[in-house]
Formats: sequence, C-alpha cells, structure tokens
Amino acid sequence: MTQLGFYFDASACIGCKACSIACKDRSDLEVGRQWRRVYEVAGGSFEKIDNVLYPNVTIYYLSIACNHCENPPCVDVCPSKAIIKRDDGVVLLDADKCIGCRYCEWTCPYSAMQFDTASGLMSKCDFCSDLIDAGEAPVCVTSCPQRCLDFGPVNELRAKYGGNVTVAPLPDPGKLEPALVVRPHSAASSRLSEGFRMRIINEEEV
Repeated sequence: MTQLGFYFDASACIGCKACSIACKDRSDLEVGRQWRRVYEVAGGSFEKIDNVLYPNVTIYYLSIACNHCENPPCVDVCPSKAIIKRDDGVVLLDADKCIGCRYCEWTCPYSAMQFDTASGLMSKCDFCSDLIDAGEAPVCVTSCPQRCLDFGPVNELRAKYGGNVTVAPLPDPGKLEPALVVRPHSAASSRLSEGFRMRIINEEEV
C-alpha cells in the first residue's frame, strides 16, 4: 500500500505561516482553528568565556499538520467509524458520521484533530485529497515561499531527504509511524532542554 506523507525542512523555515494561511483560506477555517500550525521553538542560555557572559540563544520553527500516521490512533478510537485511512495512506474524517465525542482529539499527540465549535464536530487536514486526486499538490506545499514543504510516497521522501521525525517538541513517533520526514534545524535536538519553550506563533490572530 502506498503511504503518502509530508516533508518539512525546518532549517529553511522562516515562520511566515503562509502554509497555515493557505490551508485556512482553502478550507474556510475560522480564527483559532488551524489544520496546519506553525510552532515557534525558542530558548538558550548564557555562555561564560574568559569570565565574560555571552548569550547563546536560538529559535526555529516547525510546520505541522496531520501526519497521516501509518498506524493512526484516531481511527481506532472513533466509535462511529467516521475516520478512515485510504489506500494511499491519507486519513480522512467523514463529518456526516462524526458525533463530536472528541476521542480522536484526546488520542492524537500532534493536535491534528480540531474541534469545530459551530458544528460541534471534529475536523482535520484532509491532505487536500481532491487536489492530489487531480494530480496537484496540497496548498500548504505550493504556498511556501521557502519551499520548505514537499509531499509524496513517504518511502520516496525518506530516500530523498532522510527519515528524521524526532525533532523537539514532536513526540516520539513510536508505534504511530507518522508519515513525516523532517530536516532538522541546526539548533534542534530530539527533546526540549531546560530553558527552551514552545508556542504557536500568533495563535490568537490566526
């Protein structure tokens, strides 16, 4: 079975949020609901050299949506079977079957499941499935001015870019096997160290 996935180059991302805005515009999402989110990871400390303290700080960004996991927990916990995994690996939610129980939201470690307060139902990134079915790319990919995003069969992405998905603050991929390849920023590590913080930039405005 083909498993489609995303590639993200954190070393080139400038945090402009064009990917998030393009997604919101295409899907007509209200303020606060984001299927693709841009996280700011920042921190550092002071380094003492020859009895002089120098700042040693860094910042980088992560653009994250649904990772269309190879073993998605949201599919398993949905009592109404509203969430399915297509033959190409894309995980879709059928709003007509959703009952708004939010079990999927609680079980997803990537915050991919977004609650729609107007309808009382869940929603999520659909990988722009209508576009990829027509041979086009998802809007988040085509909107990025830095060309930080790519998509395709995840085995091809890993062969081309490598297979790193353990960049902080992303959770351990474990048994979920997220269909995600990340090129880490030079300052990134596999976990957040002391003095680092993470937030969704301008979350209240988008």
